Amino acid sequence: MEPATVVKTAAAFPLSDRVNRIAASATMMVVQAADQLKSKGVDVADFGAGEPDFPTPEHIKRACIRALEENRTKYTPVPGITQLRQAVCDWHKRELGSSYQSAECVVTVGGKQAIFNAVCALVNPGDEVVFAAPYWVSYPVIVKYAGGKPVIIETHAEDGFVMPAAEVERAITARTRIVIANSPSNPTGGVIPPSELRKILEVCQRHGVWLMTDECYSHFTYDDQEPYSVASVPDSKPGLIVIGSLSKTFAMTGWRIGYALAPQPLIAAMTKLQSQSTSNPTSIAQYAAMAAMTGPMDSVPVMLAEYARRRERIVRGLRAIAGVRCTAPAGAFYVFPDVSGRFHRELNSSAAVASQLLEREHVALVPGEGFGAPGFLRLSYATSMDRIEEGIRRMTRFFAQAK
Repeated sequence: MEPATVVKTAAAFPLSDRVNRIAASATMMVVQAADQLKSKGVDVADFGAGEPDFPTPEHIKRACIRALEENRTKYTPVPGITQLRQAVCDWHKRELGSSYQSAECVVTVGGKQAIFNAVCALVNPGDEVVFAAPYWVSYPVIVKYAGGKPVIIETHAEDGFVMPAAEVERAITARTRIVIANSPSNPTGGVIPPSELRKILEVCQRHGVWLMTDECYSHFTYDDQEPYSVASVPDSKPGLIVIGSLSKTFAMTGWRIGYALAPQPLIAAMTKLQSQSTSNPTSIAQYAAMAAMTGPMDSVPVMLAEYARRRERIVRGLRAIAGVRCTAPAGAFYVFPDVSGRFHRELNSSAAVASQLLEREHVALVPGEGFGAPGFLRLSYATSMDRIEEGIRRMTRFFAQAK
């Protein structure tokens, strides 16, 4: 008699340690929950997604259509089309004062892949990566995936959530490999002053530590602040990694085009890693990106002016809610209010507040725990003024009833 076949369940095939070290993106989980409600016909005031609500500019879309018509649908070089890599370098020089060549640029599937590739190319198990909290949700996850250890510098609302160079110096040890400076910041909108960024660069250079600057929101700054890159500092290139993205500046989130600028040996290592993961970014998206990098930027001041108007309204609305404290962001398109003053036995965390707001008032936002900032909430105001007004009404009603 033949022995019975034993069918193993999925639990019998454990996942890798590196996957078990990480969690799903907190922001993507909120987007998914909001989409589930919307699919049922629920009217959601959605402040969760961090993406412009403006369309991609017409000349960029037309470039993609032309690429399709010309059958530019084949593989490209792994680090991106040479002309696009040079266009990125030329744009960054024109806009932010750097001096890179195409061999010092890799085009990636969004800015997130650029960060992932750089960290995985540099970090060995036990190495430390320093960055500020509140932090973008993926920083600690990517570091842990690479086997590294996140070292967190706490920043404060009353200081504009700025990471001071003095704190960076105190955090550096013999195991430190990278310092990440995110300015303007996701989630806080904090902007590190150019003078402080230069000091952070000097600290990293003195200790022989890489500085990675996340510039994905570089062109969204308020109150007469100009876009700034520390790559404009003479002799800054050794030990500096610049991360950029077309997602925000050109309203191209779904096109998934980012880039890194760095010394050629690191770019080569990142390209090698990319060759074994995604290979090249989508060909037609690269031609669209070329049009973005070389064409007019008329849409940027239009978006920025509208974001400034929305920022004023949402900050004013949140400050009018008793017990909620909210600083005005200096950049990006997020507010990061402190709601800990409204905690009580049932609403005892920002995660609980976010969950109840979604369930009871159908307001979608991201709790601060995912950003290393319990007690805070992140709201994106990259949405219409009507949605902002409705969301403020619902949040005001929610907190009025949460006694």
